[in-house]
Amino acid sequence: MPAIKLILDGDYGIDDALAGLYLCHQPEVEILAVGTVHGNATADAAAKNALSVMDLGGRPGVPVAVGARRPLAQPVDISAIVHGEDGLGGRAPRLRSGREPSDIPAALQIVQTVLDHPGECTIVATGPLTNLALALMLEPDVALMVEKVVLMGGTVDHPGNISPYAEANIAHDPEAAKLVFESPWPVTQVGLDVTMSAWLGPQELERIERSQTSAGRFCWDILQHYLQFYSSRHRRPGCPLHDPSAALVALDPSLVSGYFSAPVDVELRSEINRGMLIVDRREFAAEGREPRMPHVDIVTELENERLISTFLDGLLAGPRTAQQR
Repeated sequence: MPAIKLILDGDYGIDDALAGLYLCHQPEVEILAVGTVHGNATADAAAKNALSVMDLGGRPGVPVAVGARRPLAQPVDISAIVHGEDGLGGRAPRLRSGREPSDIPAALQIVQTVLDHPGECTIVATGPLTNLALALMLEPDVALMVEKVVLMGGTVDHPGNISPYAEANIAHDPEAAKLVFESPWPVTQVGLDVTMSAWLGPQELERIERSQTSAGRFCWDILQHYLQFYSSRHRRPGCPLHDPSAALVALDPSLVSGYFSAPVDVELRSEINRGMLIVDRREFAAEGREPRMPHVDIVTELENERLISTFLDGLLAGPRTAQQR
């Protein structure tokens, strides 16, 4: 089987780190590049976190590029209350000596990587979409040269998490998200409608806590801040698998048990609704009789039990790949 070639783009908070570490452990995956963006942490702190995750996951040769430090058209907003000041709950490991991010920005790295591997790359985006939007500005044809984009962001029917209507990754840069949804690459949207149901409960967390692998100890360490945040806002212990859900869907679309395709826009003008997804559910739009906007595959249901068990098995097994580039 040919390797699954991935470009990872995220804000490398706690759930980005879990997703990245899981992907590092999959032998069928070739991680071509990682880019970081503002959101859960600053883009620079996120790059340090991504470098640490690649090292821990046995992928020390993967280039990590610092991306956009702010959104396209609004002030930057860092989610320290959710992920801690360093993005990893105050537990970010110290980088190995000599480990530095790439010299080029993340958006340019996306363009160069896609041009080097036309038609082969899947972009897994788990943060605000600023780098993807900038890549489109640098080279619009990049949208025609990727295999697909799988993103964690937005919500259709579930309440928002940064406002009543908006999810954080979209609301942190709505203009960028609008450009990404309007572009002609194949996009799969994995939003709060499904990720809030992919929940790590006490039994799953106990498995992580008891793990003797370096990955298990790292994950249990960084999860403490995350668990405290979610316990303060929900009536059940544990936390959702936001970014890991998108990562697993990128590798195994059979985990999706429900979806529909529709044009997606992003609200920009209304203050209270800013960052809200506007999904065109009209019958003639779904049938493609209004070609103004490309269709997005909107995930509505996941096989949660299989997704969670697959995630834990891969996360805690340790690296199983020879890739060292």
